[in-house]
Amino acid sequence: MSAFATGTGLGSWPGTSARAAAEVVVGELGGSLAHLVELPGRGVGADMIGRAGALLVDIAFDTAPRGYRLVARPGAVSRRAASLLGEDVDALEEAWEVAGLRGSSHPVKVQAVGPLTLAAQVELANGHRAITDPGAVRDLAASLAEGLKTHRADLSRRLDAPVVVQLDEPSLTAAVTGRLAGVTALSPVAPIDESVATALLDTCVEDIGGEVLVHSCASDLPWNVLQRSTITALALDCTALDSADYDQIGAFVDSGRTVVMGLVPALAPARVPAVEELAASAAAITDRIGFARSILAERVGISPVCGMAGASAAWARTASGLVRKVGVALVEDPGAI
Repeated sequence: MSAFATGTGLGSWPGTSARAAAEVVVGELGGSLAHLVELPGRGVGADMIGRAGALLVDIAFDTAPRGYRLVARPGAVSRRAASLLGEDVDALEEAWEVAGLRGSSHPVKVQAVGPLTLAAQVELANGHRAITDPGAVRDLAASLAEGLKTHRADLSRRLDAPVVVQLDEPSLTAAVTGRLAGVTALSPVAPIDESVATALLDTCVEDIGGEVLVHSCASDLPWNVLQRSTITALALDCTALDSADYDQIGAFVDSGRTVVMGLVPALAPARVPAVEELAASAAAITDRIGFARSILAERVGISPVCGMAGASAAWARTASGLVRKVGVALVEDPGAI
């Protein structure tokens, strides 16, 4: 069974305390698929793109009016990103130790921006998106993969546990469909060819090693890229699927891979959904596709939808508990759902 066929979080988390976040995540998801949190509320260097500054090898960032820009040498922003990542890892290691999970078979997940989204959101020195320069795209992808491979190995050693990787690709759809805005109307960003996008993902997956999940909360996913890639699993928002998505999810799972269904609200709803209700929503998707219920235990994971950083601490804990309980229900008795 895939490490992703269970309950997990997507990474983003509310608040600014790494220790408090790690305690909740390990407490609620340590027996499923706990994750190294991201706390964007801490500001520069703590958001998804900023964190890449702590992972890239021999490539540095600085801030720019519209976000982050590539620079010749590391500065305060790169040092801050590395410091925040170190704080998060230390907090997770401490919580893992306290929970008695060191040396267990329970896996842990780390998240990082994917190569397409990274290139789409970081600027070159001239202010244009890095994705407009094929050489810069290749260099960023290679540096990211090398850094993630090292990060994964270091965390595995410190926790004495298997570690899997999630690549966040919210800009993947915009990159391959030509929807990224240029610096001006006279400098549009050309779409990335689907074969190039697939090759970039596959190269990252191969260089990182192990199981790799791609997560995108965007609508109108580029299914050709995702189906042809070698990624192990896909996480997506399953609260607003259309008929084409059902067919594509079916094909993805039928190829022996895993789908992580975003079904738990990221923000506190007016009524907290029951575990049985959420499990039934997952089963309804696989029923519509035409799979046996056993697939729920083998190839389906559960997560919140995007936006957990905007939640309250209380709801983040509750949502994580729901994710764990639904994941257990799908594994233990999928036929009874």
